[in-house]
Amino acid sequence: MSAINECNIINCYFWSANKDLVKKLINKLLVNHSLIYKLFLYIITVILVVYLFPKGGQFKFEFQKGKPWQYENYYSPFDFSIKKSNEEIAAEKLRIKENSKQFFEYNEEVVLNVKKNTSEKILEFLSSTNLSNQNKNKLLQKSNDILNEIYEYGYLDPLSEQKIENVEITLRRGNSIQNIQPNKLFKASQIAAFLNTKFGNQPFSKEEKSVLTIISNELKPNVTFDENFTQKAYEENLSQISYTKGLVAEKERIIFKGDIVEGEKLVKLNSLKSEFDSQVWSKSNSNWIVLGYTLLVALSFLMLMLFLRKYRLDIFENNNKVTFIFFNMILVILLITLIVKYDAKFIYVAPIVILPLVLKAFFDSRLGLFAHTLTVLLLGFIVPNSFEFVFLQIIAGIVTILTISELNKRANLFLSVLQITFVYFVAYFAFSVIQEGNAQNLNYEKLTYFAMNGAATLFVLPLIYIFEKLFGLVSDESLKELSNSNSKLLRELAEKAPGTFQHSLQVANLAEACAIEINANSMLVRTGALYHDIGKIENPMYFTENQVTNVNPHNELEPTDSAKIIIDHIINGVEIAKKNHIPDRIIDFIRTHHGTTLVYYFFKKEELSGNVFAESNFHYPGPIPFSKETAILMMCDSVEAASKSIKEPSAKAFDDLVEKIVNKQMDDGQFMNADITFKELQTIKKVLKKKLKNIYHLRIEYPE
Repeated sequence: MSAINECNIINCYFWSANKDLVKKLINKLLVNHSLIYKLFLYIITVILVVYLFPKGGQFKFEFQKGKPWQYENYYSPFDFSIKKSNEEIAAEKLRIKENSKQFFEYNEEVVLNVKKNTSEKILEFLSSTNLSNQNKNKLLQKSNDILNEIYEYGYLDPLSEQKIENVEITLRRGNSIQNIQPNKLFKASQIAAFLNTKFGNQPFSKEEKSVLTIISNELKPNVTFDENFTQKAYEENLSQISYTKGLVAEKERIIFKGDIVEGEKLVKLNSLKSEFDSQVWSKSNSNWIVLGYTLLVALSFLMLMLFLRKYRLDIFENNNKVTFIFFNMILVILLITLIVKYDAKFIYVAPIVILPLVLKAFFDSRLGLFAHTLTVLLLGFIVPNSFEFVFLQIIAGIVTILTISELNKRANLFLSVLQITFVYFVAYFAFSVIQEGNAQNLNYEKLTYFAMNGAATLFVLPLIYIFEKLFGLVSDESLKELSNSNSKLLRELAEKAPGTFQHSLQVANLAEACAIEINANSMLVRTGALYHDIGKIENPMYFTENQVTNVNPHNELEPTDSAKIIIDHIINGVEIAKKNHIPDRIIDFIRTHHGTTLVYYFFKKEELSGNVFAESNFHYPGPIPFSKETAILMMCDSVEAASKSIKEPSAKAFDDLVEKIVNKQMDDGQFMNADITFKELQTIKKVLKKKLKNIYHLRIEYPE
């Protein structure tokens, strides 16, 4: 019995230990679920992109027509055929089309029916006339001779007349064929004159005219164009085309170092490159190629993840945003892959610059350009003439980022698309001149593709709207709607905290002016400014701008409690914004507009009281601004609020105020994470000084 109890105790112990282990494991998974999701997304993305890549080999040398061969003397690594150029193949196909036989079908059944019906009707007619038997036989014989002559080669159907293209056609009679000249066939336009000529001298007798009428009415075309047979014959001839024109043996010299890549050398190199691209690899080779692609793709997306982790932590921590970025990159790669499989010449129609445009609309320029560059580098493994493609697309991406400042303004987008298309034209012209040595062989068809690319880029606006709905993100167009002062939340702010609402409007105007001067997103910073103090709805009377009487509720509170109420407008603002489905991009302005600064007034008040206190209780929770726009709002908010305390407004007073506040924020390290330069800070200071002087300018006192 004791042994059984001992076993039960041991089982309970192990069960309890396993239960604790499972709990710890589950807790660990829950704590790290965001990281696990990113790892899963990363692996799936790499697998999908590698799957889209071609599984053939890659020719390891880059070369261009008319440029010197920069590598060592090159010898053929294996036997391969020299491929004909596209022009040679096109010329051969045209030659085959011109020389291909045209088949026409001769219908014997029609001839028999026509002869039978004609004879019967002529005999019926002659039986009713008073002609002698001899004359009757002559007319009947003459009609038979005419029909025999017409149907010797046949009477061509009028619809088939326009099908004749060659000087010689092939007539099919059952299983036999005969090559004839097309003029041997009777046409509808020739029948009347032929009958009149063959029937004898005019004027014709009454009986002769009647017989002629019967023949004319009964004649039916019996030769038609045989389209199916003609097409089969043409396709059979095409199938016999040889796409090669020679053989290069293994270890045969192809080109010397320093030789110009042109003529036969260029043809051989292109043939060898094509052989590498399309070669059927063994399973072991294929596995190595897939491994190589996997490492390169994994490395590329790892760089993106590290970039987000180091420079865009807020995006990195948001799985929805990371998924959105990966989704757009995969979408571009998939689009180019499908185009290459269909016809690689159309790759420049695809509006790849939509990628940086979309990412800039939802995030920022730097991320847009970084993701675009990585995507284009990956596409270099898929497209032909990869160097030319990568160069053109990276340049186009840079121009896109530099030229488009605000997508919500359609005129900006249209002008930018024109500039992008122009850059495509210039870059392609430069490549063409380098490769051909002149501008005479410029491919104008490609210029059309670039124009189509520009037109397709305009689709970015509806695409942004679709992405907003799918991923719950916010673009400049949505910011425009949010910035409407008649929106529900802003109306509530105006009713409950009118002073704060007026302050927000003033800050929005200042911030927008500053953003325009330094080419920041003015619509984003304006919208953020309108909502930055939304948390003051909770306790409006504890903020001086809303106090319409001399009663200050802070007089009844300890400095620590007052500071907490002031600081809590950040936390309350975030909660109110989330409850009203305000986008995260706007909530960022609520979080950061005070950074980690001190609630200075109450901090000094507590300090003077002589009580022991923790300084951390008087610091805003942060984070500090992490973009130009959030940095602009911090400066404008502080300057606008402080300007109300100036008793005697003057130009010098405003200059000193702006310098003091902005320099203090800089010294406190509030702009360390913001992508803003010292020059831009100086520009913002100038704008703030000018705007404050305009707002508080002194009016002339007119006599009563």
